[in-house]
Amino acid sequence: MNTSPSYEVHIARNGQLHINDEPTVTPDGVDPSQVVLQVLYIEAAGSGAPLLVHVHDDRNGSDFDFEVMPDGTTRPPSTPTAAEAPASSTSDDLALRLAAAHEAGRAHDFDTAIPAADAILQDLAAELGDTAPRTLKAAQFRADLAVLEGDYPHATASWTWLALTWYDTLGPGKHLTQVAAGNAAWSWMQLPPAEATMSAPDLLSMLNEVTTPDRTQTIRAQIETRLRQVTA
Repeated sequence: MNTSPSYEVHIARNGQLHINDEPTVTPDGVDPSQVVLQVLYIEAAGSGAPLLVHVHDDRNGSDFDFEVMPDGTTRPPSTPTAAEAPASSTSDDLALRLAAAHEAGRAHDFDTAIPAADAILQDLAAELGDTAPRTLKAAQFRADLAVLEGDYPHATASWTWLALTWYDTLGPGKHLTQVAAGNAAWSWMQLPPAEATMSAPDLLSMLNEVTTPDRTQTIRAQIETRLRQVTA
């Protein structure tokens, strides 16, 4: 029996985050899933024991479980839980590959997860096209892996492209577009000065295109302030 402390996480369609029914603040430009990891890493380190986490994300209808370890890593549950429904795919084989890649990603086994995600993304793009919804969901997973691994150049470029592509696919004001734009900006903030300077024009152009100016005023001001600092 798994005796790890248990946490229930709910992410609403509008991005509002609750952990064990308690509302949790999500800073501007940060995806709620990143806040979940930060909060629970602290809890696990303080307790010295793994935490069992169940996440329900209304944004994409996903349900999944993982454990947060005291050293800040994550892993699949040590006790099997109800099977997670694999993401839609064009074949049973692809669904199994994607489920395995997700499991490796949650365990921070990037040597396994990233090549698997790249291969899945290439297969979906070849069969369905670069901008098919299934392909874009796989691209989001690959961008998430880049963030978890600390590959912020890849994450910034991927989320910027995803924001523009979701905008072109779904139209203005859609939540998937806003999440991708916020994730692109957050990833850019982690870049070293030289790379940040090079990629800033594309990022600012995307933010101006996919969102209304008042919704991105704060994050654009932060980007411009950092640009002045790194180019001074």
